Amino acid sequence: MTSFSDLNLDPKVLKAIEATGYTTPTPIQKGAIGPALLGRDVLGIAQTGTGKTAAFTLPMITLLGKGRARARMPRSLVLAPTRELAAQVAENFDTYAKGSRLKKALLIGGVSFKEQDRLIDRGVDVLIATPGRLIDHHERGKLLLTGVEIMVVDEADRMLDMGFIPDIERIFEMTPFTRQTLFFSATMAPEIERITNKFLSNPEKIEVERQNSTSETITQVLVEHTPKTKAMAAKDKRDILRAIIDRDKALADNPLRNAIIFCNRKVDVDIVAKSLKKSGYNAEPIHGDLEQSHRTRTLDGFRDGSITFLVASDVAARGLDIPNVSHVFNYDVPSHAEDYVHRIGRTGRAGKLGTAYTLSVPSDQKYLDAIESLTKSTLPRGENPWSPPGAAGARPARNEVEEEEATAKRSTSRTRSRSRKPVEDKTAEAPVSAPAPEAPKGDAPRAQTPRNAPHKDDRQDRDASDARTGGRSRGGRGRGDDRGPRVVGLGDHVPGFIEMSFEERRGES
Repeated sequence: MTSFSDLNLDPKVLKAIEATGYTTPTPIQKGAIGPALLGRDVLGIAQTGTGKTAAFTLPMITLLGKGRARARMPRSLVLAPTRELAAQVAENFDTYAKGSRLKKALLIGGVSFKEQDRLIDRGVDVLIATPGRLIDHHERGKLLLTGVEIMVVDEADRMLDMGFIPDIERIFEMTPFTRQTLFFSATMAPEIERITNKFLSNPEKIEVERQNSTSETITQVLVEHTPKTKAMAAKDKRDILRAIIDRDKALADNPLRNAIIFCNRKVDVDIVAKSLKKSGYNAEPIHGDLEQSHRTRTLDGFRDGSITFLVASDVAARGLDIPNVSHVFNYDVPSHAEDYVHRIGRTGRAGKLGTAYTLSVPSDQKYLDAIESLTKSTLPRGENPWSPPGAAGARPARNEVEEEEATAKRSTSRTRSRSRKPVEDKTAEAPVSAPAPEAPKGDAPRAQTPRNAPHKDDRQDRDASDARTGGRSRGGRGRGDDRGPRVVGLGDHVPGFIEMSFEERRGES
């Protein structure tokens, strides 16, 4: 059996590894460390939780042991798709670089540029960054990548999902052609393969498990539900989620101790977390719209056990080393099949048992088909422990969150109903010849004459003509005409030309 001491690592690195309690390298570490120490490019394909971070961190520390960094010119570069993953790489570097004089800098969003610039100006051996923040520093003239000796791309398939591939290509072009490249991904999409063919030179390919496979230590369960209406799907799934949590806490095998609950949308992350908290569960949300300091505190709380349920978007699905997660819930079926593999990979790590539930409704069928096609297996169907309305058993009472949502929907419905109600034409009820109210005495303002009102003399002539002809002199629209009264609503200020008729007089040829 191979041990770390057989991999020609620096003695200081071996001492740091021994302090962590690890003695045997994982398959990806065993396959990648040797070629990396020889200066070869490495292409590593392995699912999450297999030790990929140490597979590139350990040889980097050994190779960078000799040399000195210059200001604004890092000697190595590690690219990660999310702030959390970048911070995790930095933690691993601190753990394994004890005893060395190597310096690092972490460039991520949500942190002051000034502090990051100060670190870069001192010179760093290892620069760990997200693509966007790295390009920002480079465009501001604060960073040069011409001295990079080793470049690492971690979770490349996640970079693809987040739209970072153009940024990755641009960063590759900023670095020297002679650099050593270590490229790691859980899956090999065609676009990822194109990148590796373009920027890696005769890489050593290590594929430790079947591509897109799931760990055998994870029990997968699909819970299907058909709501009465589409609008009730989200509410029903929250009820099912709480029912499964309460049931699995009492299990003899792998009881629920904590869980990560994944949602597809940030707004659903907040809703589910608030619903669980209102029901008495210790839950907190984490997604990309939260401040970095808040996200860090939430992750630390979940790791140390002060937070039991982490409701997350896919920002927490890739690469995060969160040990001892007993359960994972896919509150929403992921729209990308690869995300299913990474989500459930948060449990069942390091040989421990884990359970992954997926809650689905009929509209999720196409996503389930894609997942089963990718993993080449059928998701086992499980029992739904929640009784829907109308079935045997009482429906759980709605908590305050659901009551607030129902109230908001009723209020919105009433508002829309009022906005659609037709406005009454009060002028239709007014008498045709209603006398004008007497003007108040005193300094009251004079009433303004309408712009199109006829002159007073014109009105008198018109009224006299109506009296002689019964209104027919103006087209038969007077009150004495047998075709009905004049048009209601315009009052006595109807211009004469509007009431003119061009029809032939009755009885005339």
